Amino acid sequence: MKFRIASVLAIVGVIVLTVALIRHTQAVFLKPEDERLYEQRSDKRVPVLVELFTSEGCSSCPPADDLLARLDKAQPVRGAEVIALSEHVDYWNHLGWRDPYSSAEFSRRQAEYADAFRIDGNYTPQMVVDGQTEFVGSNQSKARDAIVKASQTEKVAVQLTATGDSSNAAKASLRVRIENSPRVKSGDTAEVLIAITEDNLRSAVLRGENGGRSLKHTAVIRQLNVIGEIDSEAGQSFEGAYIANLESGWQRENLRAVVFVQERGSRRVLGAAAINLAAELEHR
Repeated sequence: MKFRIASVLAIVGVIVLTVALIRHTQAVFLKPEDERLYEQRSDKRVPVLVELFTSEGCSSCPPADDLLARLDKAQPVRGAEVIALSEHVDYWNHLGWRDPYSSAEFSRRQAEYADAFRIDGNYTPQMVVDGQTEFVGSNQSKARDAIVKASQTEKVAVQLTATGDSSNAAKASLRVRIENSPRVKSGDTAEVLIAITEDNLRSAVLRGENGGRSLKHTAVIRQLNVIGEIDSEAGQSFEGAYIANLESGWQRENLRAVVFVQERGSRRVLGAAAINLAAELEHR
């Protein structure tokens, strides 16, 4: 009899725990259908830049890559427009597998964040939200909290447009306009950066910690450049231009352009915008 009671209690406990986990998951991210309903009622979303420092040589990175993809595709945080950037670092490359999307540039950018956050060096996977919050990149609860917080911060409106060159399909001309430049912290400078990203990338990893796995990537940065600066005087307009060279191996339909304004010292993101490059070029 006691055994039966214990068994029943154990089953009830499992059911309660399962329901709690389901409710927690729903609380962390909205269902896509619920979010679409919210989008219809919402006038505007606040852009939030979500960067992931990752590597194909890191066995703990694929769950973070998957989380970034969900944030990007489902846009599950109400009131926020998640603008995703995947930055593949190069310091894993000597451990058996060279990440084809890696760059020392992203390792340096991550090191700048380490200095700003006063943490002991780089690590993967690391997610950074609006340049102000960092955490292990697979932690969806912390991701949600950071995105919600960032979406409550006032951002400067950034306009980004693209035009193609009928004589050269490998180039795209991007223009950035900011009507009223943001207030930059005294003694700091804000940089205007443009990134070209590519979605739906896949790799068959042959060696290293992920050897034998097929990995998928979203919003992988192909180019990242500073196109201008904004000083501490607010209210001025900014206009900038950038010619993007689109390499033949990139799938045009999967390319996006992202522009963001970021303080050089504090790393705070003051505004951002993103466009589907192929769709933008087709309509112009």
